[in-house]
Amino acid sequence: MSVPDTHAGQPRKAAMAAWIGSALEYYDFFIYGSAAALIFPEVFFDESDPATATLLSLATFGVAYAARPVGALFLGHYGDRVGRKKIMVFTLILMGISTFLIGCLPTRDQVGTLAPVLLVLCRVLQGISAAGEQASANSMTLEHAPPHRRGFFTSFTLSGTQGGQLLATLVFIPIAALPEKQLMSWGWRVPFWMSVAVAVVGYVIRRKLDETPAFEQQAATEGVVKLPLAVLLREHWADVLRVIGGALVASVSTIFTVWALSYATSDSVGMDKSSMLWVGALANLVALGAIPLWATLSDRIGRRPVFLAGAAGSAVTMFLYLWAISTGSYPLTLLLGVVAFGVVYSAANGVWPSFYGEMFSTRVRLSGMAIGTQIGFAVAGFAVTFAAQIAGPDGDDWSAVALFTAALCVPPVVAALSARETAKVPTEQLGERTVGQAAQPAKVTA
Repeated sequence: MSVPDTHAGQPRKAAMAAWIGSALEYYDFFIYGSAAALIFPEVFFDESDPATATLLSLATFGVAYAARPVGALFLGHYGDRVGRKKIMVFTLILMGISTFLIGCLPTRDQVGTLAPVLLVLCRVLQGISAAGEQASANSMTLEHAPPHRRGFFTSFTLSGTQGGQLLATLVFIPIAALPEKQLMSWGWRVPFWMSVAVAVVGYVIRRKLDETPAFEQQAATEGVVKLPLAVLLREHWADVLRVIGGALVASVSTIFTVWALSYATSDSVGMDKSSMLWVGALANLVALGAIPLWATLSDRIGRRPVFLAGAAGSAVTMFLYLWAISTGSYPLTLLLGVVAFGVVYSAANGVWPSFYGEMFSTRVRLSGMAIGTQIGFAVAGFAVTFAAQIAGPDGDDWSAVALFTAALCVPPVVAALSARETAKVPTEQLGERTVGQAAQPAKVTA
């Protein structure tokens, strides 16, 4: 199946739409992580038991990840039936609404236990939205990209995610510096209210993007798959398992972003909140440059070696970063934070959009990426809660958390070692069980 070049200029437009949309979408998602570590234990949970309040707050961060596999089933199904563009627009609007509502929630002092219940409900909506965001954006950019530059163009989705995390961190720096009374009363709400602008800007950008030529030709010639999930599990079950295992590398991000921030600013270490937020901001700034460079390298030498370097390297550098925090040395923490998250983790993070997407054919690509990644990400989301338990009653056993994070980097390594190398495979042959030999057609509907 060849794809006609009727969408001139669309690869760059798709990449920028993915970058900006993902940045705006994940701005919403990551401001919750900062608030869960710094604000919500006091606002939504019982202040008389700080350790339990922190644990419950971090658990609400993981709730969205639990909701993501459910969202992936529905959004993946419809994305492979109605197209990538409609899912991209829907997820952005849903994220903007749910994030704005978090900023409007009453506190525990005002409505009691209803407050954390409403918080969890909004967090679930965030998770459903995020479930379809990256898979649809990755599918869009991969299917628009020139075959020899798929790694580079699809990496814009993840550099956009890092941009959103950077923006969220920068917004929280002045918020965290507010006097305690203002911070806990109205200050923390401001970043969530800003999501209205996020939704509007994202909608304007994404509604102007063309559907991919690969999906259009699939729909016009063979028709779309009637039941993408059935085809996916019948023909690509091994690749789904590989994506699930590979997606566990995201645990590095959640531990770095949430647990390490909570640990560094706890009484046992006592680092300043604003200073630690700057560590995350600078690490994400470096990642913005590193991600496309790693992705470009993968276009030349392959996806597997770059992804392996990022996954295995992250297992080592997480030990160094958490050790640096334990010393209380801010310069050392800043340096190792930038190296661990900005450089090393970016190798795996920048390559997985193309690496995972190339495992599947056009007819089930969005379903395969959405379901595989979101199951893996669900584990990564709750890694923060597990880390809080593993760290002990005082929350200071950083070595146990580092070992736990390193263990979660093992499945990604195994998944990459068992995967096919697809960097040089023509786009129309991606997902075929034997490269160069067409797969048997599935049941489709026009």
